[in-house]
Amino acid sequence: MDWLQVVVLSIVQGLTEFLPISSSAHLILVPVLTDWEDQGLAFDVALHLGSLTAVVLYFRHELARMSASWVGSLRSGAWRRGGGDPDARLAWWVLLATLPVCVIGFTFRDQVALGMRSPVLIGVSLIGFGLLLGYADWRRRGGKSEYQLGLKEVLIIGGAQALALIPGTSRSGITITAALLLGMTREGAARFSFLLSIPVIALAGGLEVTGLIRDPRPIDLPALTVGTLLAGLSAYLCIHYFLVAIKRIGMQPFVVYRIVLGLWLLWVFW
Repeated sequence: MDWLQVVVLSIVQGLTEFLPISSSAHLILVPVLTDWEDQGLAFDVALHLGSLTAVVLYFRHELARMSASWVGSLRSGAWRRGGGDPDARLAWWVLLATLPVCVIGFTFRDQVALGMRSPVLIGVSLIGFGLLLGYADWRRRGGKSEYQLGLKEVLIIGGAQALALIPGTSRSGITITAALLLGMTREGAARFSFLLSIPVIALAGGLEVTGLIRDPRPIDLPALTVGTLLAGLSAYLCIHYFLVAIKRIGMQPFVVYRIVLGLWLLWVFW
C-alpha cells in the first residue's frame, strides 16, 4: 500500500465506524472507485484496533463503573433480580444486545462476505435505512437514556443491530434508529449504540485475526502503526463531535448524505 491509501482508508474507517452512514459501504466502495489493491487482513485488523481503542478510551469512566458493577452483580447474585444497580444492568444489556449479531454473523458469515457486497445493494440499503432513520428522528417522542432501557427494548435494538450485516445499513445507524423509535433521546440512543460497538468490533477483529494467521503476505508494520493511530484519532474525534452535534442538528444531515450517495451509486452501477 502507498501512504495515500493508508491515510484515506484509516480516516474513512475512523469516521464512518460511528457515524450512521455505514463504514462497510465506504470501505467496499473505496477500492471499487480506485485502482488500489486490497489492503489485506492485517490492515483491517489494525483499523479495527484503532476504532476499538478510541471508543474504549472515550467511555473509559462509564466502562470502569459498568465492569465493577457487573462483577459485583455476579458475586451477589443480583443479576437474578434484574442485574443490580443501573451500571450493572447496562453492562448486562450491552452483552445481551450483542447476541443476535453474533449468532447471525457466525451463521451467515460467508454469504454476507461473498454475496452482499454489490454497489447496487449498498445504494438501496443506504437509501432505505436512511429514510427509516430520518423518520425515527422526525417522530421521536421519548426521553429515555441508556440507563432506562428494559429487556424488550434491548432485544429489539439487538435484533436491529444484526441487520447491519447487510452492507450499507450502518450498525450505528440501525441501532440509533431502533432506539429512537423506542423512545430514547438522540444522545441516549447514540451512546448506547457506541457502547454496543465495543463487543462487536472486538469480535469482528478477533475473526479477522484467525484469518490473519493463515495469511502468507508480509506485514507492513509502519503502515499498520500509522493506520491504527489515524483510525483511532479520527474515531475518537468523531464520537465526541457527533454527540455534541446531534443535540442541535439531529440525524437529518446524515439522512440526506445517505440518500445522495445511494442515488449516485444506483445511477453509476445499475
